[in-house]
Amino acid sequence: MPELSFERIKSVLAGQPLFEDKTWQLSPDAWPLTPEQVAQLEAIGTACLEFHQALETLYLRSAAGKNLLRNKPLLAPWVADYLDRGKPPALIAHAREAKNRGAFPTVLRPDLLLTDEGFVLTELDSVPGGIGLTAFLNRLYAGGATAPGRNSPEATEGGRAPSDVLGAGDAMVRNFHASLASLRPGARNPLIALVVSDEAATYRPEMQWLALQLQMQGKRVFCLRPEDIFPLENALFFDVEGNPEKIDVLYRFFELFDLENIRTQRFIFESWAAGEVAIAPPMRPFQEEKLTLALFHHHLLQDFWAEALSGKSLKLLRALIPPSWIMDPAPLPPGAVLDGPRAAGRALNDWRDLVGASQKERDLIIKISGYHETAWGARSVVLGSDCSREEWQAGVERAIGLAATNLHVLQAYRKPRRVRHVVYDRNPSPMPREVDGRLRLCPYYFTLDGRARLSGALATFCPPDKKIIHGMEDAALLPCVVKGDEGTRE
Repeated sequence: MPELSFERIKSVLAGQPLFEDKTWQLSPDAWPLTPEQVAQLEAIGTACLEFHQALETLYLRSAAGKNLLRNKPLLAPWVADYLDRGKPPALIAHAREAKNRGAFPTVLRPDLLLTDEGFVLTELDSVPGGIGLTAFLNRLYAGGATAPGRNSPEATEGGRAPSDVLGAGDAMVRNFHASLASLRPGARNPLIALVVSDEAATYRPEMQWLALQLQMQGKRVFCLRPEDIFPLENALFFDVEGNPEKIDVLYRFFELFDLENIRTQRFIFESWAAGEVAIAPPMRPFQEEKLTLALFHHHLLQDFWAEALSGKSLKLLRALIPPSWIMDPAPLPPGAVLDGPRAAGRALNDWRDLVGASQKERDLIIKISGYHETAWGARSVVLGSDCSREEWQAGVERAIGLAATNLHVLQAYRKPRRVRHVVYDRNPSPMPREVDGRLRLCPYYFTLDGRARLSGALATFCPPDKKIIHGMEDAALLPCVVKGDEGTRE
């Protein structure tokens, strides 16, 4: 498969910037995946959707004080307490509404690290960025993105076959729309508003690009700001050339902590309650808490997960999700110990005991669970083995100090393995060279007909000295291709 030139990539990205004020490393090649890895990604999507379905049962039964198991007593009111902590009462009531039963995110994106033991799932995002970027890169590396606005995903360049790209046939764009349109089954061509808040403005260009691609296919999709929306009777509208158009589906590209900054939020809730608009992802904060991964490992809930998940998904998630714990500072009786890692060779009686952990024992990550402005973009992450003792202590104290309103998660760190890939260096005349790095893979699944459909994946290839992998300027952001048996280069 021929390489993409540096000049071509630069010119295409310059013609259609996908992020505001963001740059990254460029590569002539997409990231290679073996058919076996793709099959595993398909299974991961199924497991993630099953996890969400089980989580809804866990939360609602916990909140109602109901038994969690069929033939054995198990009550866990503390689960709902954890998941509701710090949330406004009205939002909690909305999440529990009977009308919301069975409402799951239309997009699921796990963060997967490639380690010596295989994939490790560190987070499961239901309001992910990168949908438009991944779709755009799929076209570019398949030869279909030659200029802003061109809509020919089947085009090829230099023998480059679109079928090689994971998400061939424009699956990202097609399934993104189909998952949203399915929320209004009676509407022939529902009007979909992609509403991006100011807090998430960095991602507005990719949502604008997505809306444009779908408009060119005759779909009624528009990228809006929250203030563009207004109510008429019980419905939501926005102006199109001076004429009010009714919104059928609202895709919210904003986190729930940001609701207080959205002046039109009351109209959104009222229109949903009246049945005039569908909202995706649902405004159910329990679906967006990182502590759900710690609940999966909680020793008191193992019988629940075994009953609620299929055997295949249970086994897969146990292998994927690293040990994780909720940093609840509630006092323990004398002699009791926390379900957690060890510090200074001893079990923990208090989360502050983590301060005394050795460097080796601090192969742990602390991060806020959700519903907070630092809960996305790795802004709250503290990696114990990669910081000073003072920074580690500050991270522990912050987690304890915020626990009344914002719980933190402690997670065992799994180091990504070294792999190799070709990137363009940053000399005045960029040349491709193969370098060492570490990989995060973000597959995108769109929920359709009760299934999680794998539609593409974004690979983030970082320099090997970066311990926490995210979309930094030193990373390469790449789509994925299926490459037979060659797979990942060691």
